[in-house]
Amino acid sequence: MGDWRPFVYGGLASITAECGTFPIDTTKTRLQIQGQKIEAKHTELKYRGMTHAVFRICKEEGVRALYFGLGPALLRQATYGTIKIGIYNTLKRAKFKEAKDETLFINVLCGIVAGVISSAMANPTDVLKVRMQAKHQSFVQKTVMQSFIKIYNKEGLRGLWRGVGPTSQRAAVIAGIELPVYDISKKHLILSGYMGDTTSTHFVASFIAGLAGAVTSNPIDVVKTRLMNQRNLKHYLTEGGHAPAIYKGSVDCVIQTVKTEGFFALYKGFIPTWLRLGPWNIIFFVTFEQMKKFY
Repeated sequence: MGDWRPFVYGGLASITAECGTFPIDTTKTRLQIQGQKIEAKHTELKYRGMTHAVFRICKEEGVRALYFGLGPALLRQATYGTIKIGIYNTLKRAKFKEAKDETLFINVLCGIVAGVISSAMANPTDVLKVRMQAKHQSFVQKTVMQSFIKIYNKEGLRGLWRGVGPTSQRAAVIAGIELPVYDISKKHLILSGYMGDTTSTHFVASFIAGLAGAVTSNPIDVVKTRLMNQRNLKHYLTEGGHAPAIYKGSVDCVIQTVKTEGFFALYKGFIPTWLRLGPWNIIFFVTFEQMKKFY
């Protein structure tokens, strides 16, 4: 853990990528929570797709609504991105001294470990980001710290770590796929002799990594978003007693979603997911590679 630079550069590159793609993430969240037949508030299929969602959100709520949750999102990347990239690179270098010696299997293991640890630590910021994007009015007008306190007072620590299971699973998949795919793609593009260690190579490798990450992570992302968005209030009572959770957990969410909406409901928001992960990875890896020149 002696080299601090991957941690700092990883965090800065993550924040840069988040700022550039956040409106796409907001539309993805709105698309993923709609159509839940067992939650009356989100039964309506309000948005027909990504473009329609962008225009309707801007028309009804203003352009600013596309950036609801940006504060906790940047805070998340400052923690999640910093820890993830730092741990991933540290673990790789503990096994391989040179990038040319790296193997896909070891890189995948390093990515999974880095993804799980970093996402678990940053989960409270992800919970708040999702709720603000989903337009929970009780959070929109509050500061980040006030919102964290509100969640804690009403839902306890469990509320701040709601959805940590699927969040960690998603992070394990994304980090275990995107980071190794980028590294291996970059390695083989350079070894092919057609491309050097240039920005063009970083662009192509990051595009491939983004597509791979979107395909494998979208179902987990849908589950994570729905679990984080539901409110299991500690003291809130309904006429029938304590307000029940809509989903009991990750597996129940998958079963209920497929049962009531069909299998492809797990791929709701795939286009904005891909369109976000693609540019996000491109901005992140290109920025990170440029920062590595300061090594």
